[in-house]
Amino acid sequence: MSFNFHDRTIDFVKHRKKFFILSLVAALVGVVLLSTVGLNLGIDFESGSRVEVATTEPATAEQIMEDFASIGEGYTPDDITMAGEQNNLVHARFIGQLEPNEIAEIQIYFNEKYGAEPNVSTVSPMVGKELARNALISVMIASVGIVIYVAIRFEWLYGVAAVVALFHDAFFIIAVFSVVQFEVNVPFIAAVLTIVGYSINDTIVTFDRIRENMNKAKRVKSFDDLANIVNVSLTQTLARSINTVLTVILAAAAIFIFGGEAIRSFAFALVIGLVAGTYSSIFLAAQLWLVWKSKQLERRKFKSKPQAEGEV
Repeated sequence: MSFNFHDRTIDFVKHRKKFFILSLVAALVGVVLLSTVGLNLGIDFESGSRVEVATTEPATAEQIMEDFASIGEGYTPDDITMAGEQNNLVHARFIGQLEPNEIAEIQIYFNEKYGAEPNVSTVSPMVGKELARNALISVMIASVGIVIYVAIRFEWLYGVAAVVALFHDAFFIIAVFSVVQFEVNVPFIAAVLTIVGYSINDTIVTFDRIRENMNKAKRVKSFDDLANIVNVSLTQTLARSINTVLTVILAAAAIFIFGGEAIRSFAFALVIGLVAGTYSSIFLAAQLWLVWKSKQLERRKFKSKPQAEGEV
């Protein structure tokens, strides 16, 4: 027995296996990329030094590279990022720690040329590993908290499906960053945690509608009954999900295009994560819940069947 709240309901469930295969293929490709190409880790997670130079006039990366070359051999930065409204703020990154005498020479040179002493920050290998470990722990704690919250508000199947979708989103962002080789730093972790919050919010809205429609249904005893409820619920929340993600993507895209280099990786991670989060909420989390819930109903039928036969 089925019911409809709208005249036109999109059949998302029909294509669930395609969604699962697409997500699985994307995950496998991501694993291959991370194993071969890897991530462009910033000094936040690798040992290294960052030199922040403030110039008195607009500068270019080539000009700053020439300045470092003028200091002497071995002072060539591995990466230079321009910031500021007029490109008058430079971030030069060195893989490996600069020695105290090297830092002193850099500060003396740029202080004499631009009248401001550069700010030099150094991260040791131990600190980099600790930051990476803390970032992973923060994501894990957030995931456990989400499972507990969703399990209390709904049921544990909703929580597990939501966390699978979260890991899908986070891993997708990491895989894309492996392709484009944008720097992975602390702002990147902030973007991932932001996406985790956005994605779970979108998923909970969908699950809340599924629960409401489950309560309205007079009879939910088969896969078809559950499939109809999921299709109706996703159709009802589809416009809301699309409108919300488009609004946020426009803001994130504006930051990416018009913002400085320092926050460009953050904005890019937001754009990718928003797309992945919307996809997982509609095409992954709800579909996983449907499969697991239908198996739960089958197990309940199997357990109650011998008892019913004994009563007869």
